Amino acid sequence: MSSVVIPMPKIHETAIIHPNAVLGKNVEIGPYAVIDEEVVIGDNCKIGAHAVIHKYTTVGKNCKFFPGCSIGADPQDLKFEDEKTSTVIGDGCVFRECTTVNRATGEGNKTIIGNNILMMAYTHVAHNCIVGNNVIMSNVATLAGHVIVEDRAVIGGLSAVHQFCKIGRNAMIGGMARVAQDVPPFMIVAGDPAFVSGLNSVGLARAGMAQEIRSQLKKAFRILYRSGLPLQEAVATMEQELDSSEPVEHLMRFLRNVERGIIRTRRD
Repeated sequence: MSSVVIPMPKIHETAIIHPNAVLGKNVEIGPYAVIDEEVVIGDNCKIGAHAVIHKYTTVGKNCKFFPGCSIGADPQDLKFEDEKTSTVIGDGCVFRECTTVNRATGEGNKTIIGNNILMMAYTHVAHNCIVGNNVIMSNVATLAGHVIVEDRAVIGGLSAVHQFCKIGRNAMIGGMARVAQDVPPFMIVAGDPAFVSGLNSVGLARAGMAQEIRSQLKKAFRILYRSGLPLQEAVATMEQELDSSEPVEHLMRFLRNVERGIIRTRRD
C-alpha cells in the first residue's frame, strides 16, 4: 500500500509563529518573519524575510509577501480602541517590499483585498478599504481609509486617494495623482488635483471588451464630460441614448451612487 505524502510548511528556524496560527500546505516562511495570533495562511504562500502578518488576518492560497511587508497591523485611526477587526486577503496576491495593509476600525469590520492583486513596493492600504480583483497598485501608491477600488483598476506610483473615495472598474490613475473625488469606471485620471483625461480605451481593449461596447462607452464619456450637463441629467441622457450592456449599466449605476462627486476634466 503506497504512502501519502503531505507537503509540510517550510519555516526558517528564526521565524516566530504564534501557536494558534494556522498554516496551509507547502507554506514557506523566511528568516525573522512573524506570524501573529489568529492568523490563517492558505496553501502555497511564501512569506519573505522580516515580513509580519498581524493578528486576525486571513490569507488565501498562492500569495507572496516580499521582505518587510506589514499586513493586518492596527489602523492608523484615532477612533480605534483595540476592538476586534480583521484583514481578509484573497488568492494569488503579490505584496512587494514594505507594503502595508491595516485592519479595519469598528468592531467586526474588515479590510478586504481581492484575488490576483499586485501591490508594488511601499504601497499602503488603510483601514476599512475594499480592493477588488486584478487590481494593480504601483510603487508608493496610497489608499486612505474606507476607499473602494473596483476590479481591474490601475493606480499609478506616488498617487494618493482620499478617504471614502471610490475608484471604478478598469479605471487608470496616473502617477502622482491626487484623487479627492470618485473616479468613474473606465476612465483615465491624472494630475494634482486629478482630472479625467479620457476613456481608458487601451485598457478596455486589453481586457477583451468588444469594440461595440467600447464605442458605447466613448459615447458615454462625451455625454458625461463634453455635453455640459449636470451629473444626473447626463445619466438620464445615457439611459435614453446608449445601447444596454453590462459595462454601460455598471457605469450608470456607479454614477447614480456617487457621494463625493466625480473627478472632472480640465475644461470643466
